[in-house]
Amino acid sequence: MDVPGIPQALAQALAQAASAQRVALVGGAVRDLLLHRVHNDPWRGVPDLDLVADGSAIALVRRLEALLPPGALRAAQEHGAYGTVEVELRLDGQTVLLDVATARRETYPQPGENPRVVPGLLADDLARRDFSINAIALDLASGELLDPHGGQADLQRRELRLLHPHSLRDDPSRLVRGARYAARLGFRLEAGSHEQARRTLAAWPWAWHSGERPGQAPAALGTRLRMEFELLLLREPWPAALAILQDWGGLTLLDARIQADRHWRRRLQWAGRAGVPLMVALVAGAADPLALAERLQLPHRQHRLLAQWQELRQRLAALQPAAGGRGGPASVADWCSALEAPGGSPEAVLLALITGTAPRRPLLRWWLRWRHLKAPHTSAELIARGMRPGPALGAELRRLRQERLALERP
Repeated sequence: MDVPGIPQALAQALAQAASAQRVALVGGAVRDLLLHRVHNDPWRGVPDLDLVADGSAIALVRRLEALLPPGALRAAQEHGAYGTVEVELRLDGQTVLLDVATARRETYPQPGENPRVVPGLLADDLARRDFSINAIALDLASGELLDPHGGQADLQRRELRLLHPHSLRDDPSRLVRGARYAARLGFRLEAGSHEQARRTLAAWPWAWHSGERPGQAPAALGTRLRMEFELLLLREPWPAALAILQDWGGLTLLDARIQADRHWRRRLQWAGRAGVPLMVALVAGAADPLALAERLQLPHRQHRLLAQWQELRQRLAALQPAAGGRGGPASVADWCSALEAPGGSPEAVLLALITGTAPRRPLLRWWLRWRHLKAPHTSAELIARGMRPGPALGAELRRLRQERLALERP
């Protein structure tokens, strides 16, 4: 079977290597081949192939390097803990990415925990996968298509079928991956898998902690959930994928309030236009966004943005009584003071706009105009008039700016 995207030199080298060590093409490349789709890396638009070897993955990479033309192997990064090697090849003017893995089997010591992985055979490697459509392999020596779990039939039915009765209990993040595939391929969740999702989610939320007792979610699961949601938001048609996941009840994996939220689409669309990370906009819909950010181990910059937004929410809430109370409406200076407080950021104001934290008009006016207004005189001009550099100069510049802001309409 010819595989689109594999240069002839690589195909010949793989065939030779497979005569000494069993090698199979697995996963998305085989699935997409059977669906008559091209399987490329979504970022670089080049062929991206997953290979599984019975035996050492690094040994296979070294054998390939010896069989390929000099200089064809541009980079190889080994991940010893997982028995995998990421490879970049350049052949006939074409870049090809390989993910070469030692065949392995895995067990889950506790629900949601990282699996324990040991070397195995190709059959073991296929049996550990998420959905049947990803458990099909092409043996590169014989050309035989291996489908021990009925993945081809599920492809024809356009169904996503979990491989095991406890697939989601072992790793609930597989449901997020399923929503990614459903949105990308137009597949539906098979009835038995749908029931498994219902049962798993009915037992959710597990208590989050760092231990390993049953019924509690370990920290490792939070990291896997974050990675799956990041892939969903960056690589997939995310409006469709999130809608599918919400229909399955899967947004509960993040937070019950996000699962019940009917405004996430608008919030994320605005975030995309404003340059705010989509993950931040999604997490902002949680009952406790900072706690969720901590569980998911969001990058520091995203966590900090959420913290700044939370602090801004408190400052803006303090303005609300003034907006309609006896003291009259908040002044432009009041708004600027709240929006420009030390420790804040313009990005936090954008997030406040996106999430509807406060009335939109003053936030938009600040973003488009007020923040750009300066004192009518510069520090150099004031010094030329006799003021000395120091705190008094700064105070005078602030006073002059306040006077200018007082001329603005709220």
